[in-house]
Amino acid sequence: MSHPRFLEGEVRIIGHRWSPRVHELKAFLSRSRVAYRWLDVERDREALEAVGTAAPGTQRFPIVIFPDGTVLVEPDVRAVAEKLGLDTHPDSRTYDLIIVGAGPAGLTAAINAGSEGLRTVVAEQEVPGGQASYSASIENYPGFPEGLSGSDLARRTLQQAERFGVEIIVTRRATGLRTDEGRHLVSLDDGSELVADTVLLAIGVSFRWLDAPGCPALVGAGIYYGAATAEAAACAGQDIHVLGGGNSAGQAALLLARYARHVTILTLEDSLEETMSAYLVERIRRTENISVLTGHTVVAAGGEGHLEWIEIQNVATRETVVVPADGLFVFIGATPRTDWLPPSVVRDAQGFILAGIDLCRDGTLHAAWPLSREPYELETTTPGVFVAGDVRSGSVKRIASAVGEGAMAVHLIHRYRGRARNGAGRPAANRQEQPLPRR
Repeated sequence: MSHPRFLEGEVRIIGHRWSPRVHELKAFLSRSRVAYRWLDVERDREALEAVGTAAPGTQRFPIVIFPDGTVLVEPDVRAVAEKLGLDTHPDSRTYDLIIVGAGPAGLTAAINAGSEGLRTVVAEQEVPGGQASYSASIENYPGFPEGLSGSDLARRTLQQAERFGVEIIVTRRATGLRTDEGRHLVSLDDGSELVADTVLLAIGVSFRWLDAPGCPALVGAGIYYGAATAEAAACAGQDIHVLGGGNSAGQAALLLARYARHVTILTLEDSLEETMSAYLVERIRRTENISVLTGHTVVAAGGEGHLEWIEIQNVATRETVVVPADGLFVFIGATPRTDWLPPSVVRDAQGFILAGIDLCRDGTLHAAWPLSREPYELETTTPGVFVAGDVRSGSVKRIASAVGEGAMAVHLIHRYRGRARNGAGRPAANRQEQPLPRR
């Protein structure tokens, strides 16, 4: 059933250019570093030939064809993951450590925990690598002077964790956390529960959506979040806009400029230097088909079935102009994925998780902290539940920092487990906010 022009082992996605489901599948495979080819069913003769062979007569798309000849019609990401042999269900129910999130912090913690003998499971709702896996090129991470893609870094780290026996399940979302007699239970979106003495919340952050008129309806159909690697080739010869002034926006613009006719960066700041690393700013300035429009944002978007135009506003004068747009890639910050956590895991006003020193203010412990001892540095208001990476309140939003916190968290988890084995660390009865113990 193979086509002579397809590479061996290549997955084929056949569907419409502006299909959100096609975009979702492309992004999943790209971030997972699975070789694939997308064929536009409306424009590519090869697509029609492949459909006629694999699923004759079907009018339902997308269709995914695997190297072994298996055909899935309108699959979701989890079905594709399962067909690729990725784990989507845990092998057991009870572990020493449950890690929620497989970004740099979670995967680093998994490596350290597995290498030190802790039976560890990692539950990831999307793809291992977190937001870093969207990056086309990471050039400031130690040990890789030539740089590497975020998905490649994630793949390498994932392989290390698996070598130490860590179980990693993907496309599986955590929906609840509760504590019962000193053990912690994490609920998953299929209704099952995982049980462990300790939990590490390394759930990272989600892209902040552009909540402007017309934009939500066009997500996956011309408006994209962190998907430059998956959509860059489809932007060939088009006029593309990138909204945001951080490093992620700069990396996306440089990648898109390899394919697009022109890329325009829109940023609220007065200059890119305020928010972007110098090496990226210099490369953008040297790229002839990238222009930068500072002090501007997007206030509306529209199109028939896909993005056709955006409305740009000068934030100083409030004047607006409507311009044609084939694609808008949005990088305007991030929000924490913490809405599923119980009130016992205290967060700040923005939803980031408080831990360690943030639970000790003016010589007193936070009212939600139930023990007489001080919390460990990355311990949340629920003893035995730790946090690391971008989701922690006050964290440095950098990959290297997340990696450091992931390693540090396992050290603290060992201390917690040792203390628990010795019978220390029981909740203090009816404890009110009290002075910190003397060191």
